[in-house]
Amino acid sequence: MKHYPFILFYIFCNVFIYAFQGTFWVYLFCFLMFSAVVVWGSFDIRLNYFVNSITHKRTKIKKVALTFDDGPTELTPKFLDLLKENDIKATFFCIGKQIEKYPETFQRMVAEGHTIGNHTYSHSNNTGFLSTSKMIQEIEKCDEVMLNIGNIKTNLYRPPFGVTNPNIARAIKRTGKKSIGWNVRSLDTITEDEKKIYQKVTKGLKKGSIILLHDTSKKTFNVLADLLVFLKDKNYSTFTIDKFENH
Repeated sequence: MKHYPFILFYIFCNVFIYAFQGTFWVYLFCFLMFSAVVVWGSFDIRLNYFVNSITHKRTKIKKVALTFDDGPTELTPKFLDLLKENDIKATFFCIGKQIEKYPETFQRMVAEGHTIGNHTYSHSNNTGFLSTSKMIQEIEKCDEVMLNIGNIKTNLYRPPFGVTNPNIARAIKRTGKKSIGWNVRSLDTITEDEKKIYQKVTKGLKKGSIILLHDTSKKTFNVLADLLVFLKDKNYSTFTIDKFENH
């Protein structure tokens, strides 16, 4: 976690400014800069600011990871069909409430050999404001649902919205999870144009990339169909997050 040395540096800067009789505006500027860095670090999981997250795989081989968040949903079976047709395994970061809603789909994910990750029980919009104990409850309750419905345990965890902070960092540590991020974000939950989503994914693709998608919409399904063709044409293979052997 990089924020501790940064906080010390921030305090040192304030002492230095005070010693040389800095003005109010200098203090305000420093505070705003500090706040901007903290906010950036909270929302960009790739920075590893509060939590060390796996965001890509170091490899010389053309392979990428397909990851899907927020399921299972009523559309997930179509994603599973498409992946099965192409003999591809993916990683699904599932919400506990959604597993309870679609238990058979979750069981199918497990039975077909896809890797499962924890995405909290409720995926609360207030995730960034929850206490450590509440975050632990969110993670452990999702674990409980996964075990009861799918007879599976996982040490993989993806923070909702990619948001991290000290409370979330402590919760991840105390529950023994590995934080999983990404380095290719499709923005498929906020972009309506399928072509733009596809271009964003394929443009940012590199060896070892972890791609963030969502098995929640028809547009993402269509993008996935085109993406699988692209990967095949470019000779990319795929890996799941639980398999991180280096090559």
